[in-house]
Amino acid sequence: MAIDTLNPNYCRSRGEQIALNVDGTSADETNTYSLKMMDKQTFCSSQTTSEVSRYAAAVYRKGEMHLTPLHGILQLRPSFSYLDKADAKHREREAANEAGDSSQDEAEEDIKQITVRFSRPESEQARQRRVQSYEFLQKRQAEEPWVHLHYYGLRDSRSEHERQYLFSQGHGMAGNTELIKSPSEYLMMLIPPSVEEEKDKPVAPSNVLSMAQLRMLPLNDQIKILMKNVKVIAFANLMSLLASGTDPTAVLRCIQQVALLVQGNWVVKSDILYPKDTSSPHSGVPAEVLCRGRDFVMWKFTLDRWVVRKEVATVTKLGPEDVKDFLEHMAFLRINRGWEFKLCYDEDFVRKHPDVVQRQQMLWKGIQAKLEKVFSLAREHLVPKKQAVPTAVPLLVSGEQRVSLARAKVKQSHEQLEQDFQKRRAGSKASEAACPMDVLGIRIKEEPVSDDEPMDTSACEGLNNGLANGIHSEESSVDSFNGHLPGQERVVQELRAFVGATLKKQHVLTLSELKRLFNLHVAGLPPGNLLFSGISDKMLQDMVLDMGCKQIMVPFPPQTPALPDEQKVFALWEAGDAYDQHRQILLEIFSKNYRVRRNVIQNRLAQEYGEELEKQEVDKVLKDCCVSQGGMWYLKGTVQQQTS
Repeated sequence: MAIDTLNPNYCRSRGEQIALNVDGTSADETNTYSLKMMDKQTFCSSQTTSEVSRYAAAVYRKGEMHLTPLHGILQLRPSFSYLDKADAKHREREAANEAGDSSQDEAEEDIKQITVRFSRPESEQARQRRVQSYEFLQKRQAEEPWVHLHYYGLRDSRSEHERQYLFSQGHGMAGNTELIKSPSEYLMMLIPPSVEEEKDKPVAPSNVLSMAQLRMLPLNDQIKILMKNVKVIAFANLMSLLASGTDPTAVLRCIQQVALLVQGNWVVKSDILYPKDTSSPHSGVPAEVLCRGRDFVMWKFTLDRWVVRKEVATVTKLGPEDVKDFLEHMAFLRINRGWEFKLCYDEDFVRKHPDVVQRQQMLWKGIQAKLEKVFSLAREHLVPKKQAVPTAVPLLVSGEQRVSLARAKVKQSHEQLEQDFQKRRAGSKASEAACPMDVLGIRIKEEPVSDDEPMDTSACEGLNNGLANGIHSEESSVDSFNGHLPGQERVVQELRAFVGATLKKQHVLTLSELKRLFNLHVAGLPPGNLLFSGISDKMLQDMVLDMGCKQIMVPFPPQTPALPDEQKVFALWEAGDAYDQHRQILLEIFSKNYRVRRNVIQNRLAQEYGEELEKQEVDKVLKDCCVSQGGMWYLKGTVQQQTS
């Protein structure tokens, strides 16, 4: 490339000195600098990397980023070969001077004996060192043939023509679709793992688990590997090991496939530790027998915090080493006491997830029946032993059991209240066969209970519970004579508060989802709360409609069989913010189709408002009412969300 010798920053004397050192004083066609001045510079290319699929050339114009993939990168660097020529000239001149001064030009040649040596065969290690040496690389680079290129300046027409190829010409093409990849997947597409890096990764020991590599796996594989390593873990600790932002519902769905609930904690299933067609390393017992023995140990821990090793060995007929392995997976040895379960009873998980607890309880009943048949268990094995020191709270308590206990307490309080009232109203003409609420002068209209509404209880029972819960008999009798029912009003207030808080978080939800959230809410309340009195599906529906919601008819996907409750979709029609009209237009779109593309929603909103809305506004409306799957948007509750 030519050097601007007329530039004021160019040192002319230094350029002439370099040309003199390189070419000397002779004028020859082979001279590097024909003008006796360094007027050009040579650039040599070198290959920076062999894998360039992760690189692209980016051009930003008019708010658009245009990316062009690269197939090769050559880096141009200045070549200082003229310095090598100058050194060669200098050595030639010194050699000529030494030859002229020598007085032994005509010395006789001595006859010398020559010893010939043959080099030994080159070893593989020596060959690799030679190939990787700088001298070998320089030699191979020098042997590479030159490719002469013609350079075009920045403002040349040919350069401008080639630059136009960096801009995409496919505006408005039908093939352009919305990006449906997650950020992690998109980043993996942009920067795939290098093959060279994978080869250089150190091999970790078999008993070491890399969390960075673990989080690159699907969620179900992550949980399976974690449970196989830890054996026993609390749900809160499991969530802390997973990546931040992981959906707890998805984790619950996955962990039930590889673990069982014992004392509110999760213990890995036996078939995960002992796969089919394997055997015990101690006794050679088949995996099927080991699984039955370990299931017996797990089942014993669901009944009590302590297990005696001798009892396990007697029932399972397994060797001492195998039984010790079972117990070490989930318990600690206490001197003169036996084996105690590793973790404390997780009351917090049992309170927050009664549906999971109930499902696990049913699963354990099936396992118990199988164990009774296999081991012919006696009665003493089925009943937990009594201890002088109180043990932990019951291991598996379902939501139905909580409601039954609460109703029993309410019934007992109500009977006492009724007895006190009968004493006060002695001699009254009221019929003793009448309902207690009829005695108070309040007529209750009973509605039929549908088989599809398992939460329904009779209206009379519900109001009785509301009256008795948490109210002293003297206060209740006084208020009742005045014609007020404070228990019922408090039930309505608490139910209204729950529905209002739920609608603020979810603008669209099905009746089944509302019942599920209500059951979770009730499970977390203290015993004796008014909402334990029995809230029917109809009361929930009426309260939702009273809060300003509307039931909308939404078509469900054909591959998702919907129950009658799931087909009831309620939407908050007016939330009192600036997006009410946006959401109403969105709900109207979904009344005709169960899935819609984003551009359809944007075009409809733009048509209604006469201008295109900001992306943040559209995202707000979609987040309130919809979920996205496979590039399509579905109304909440109409499609089952997938997890990775």
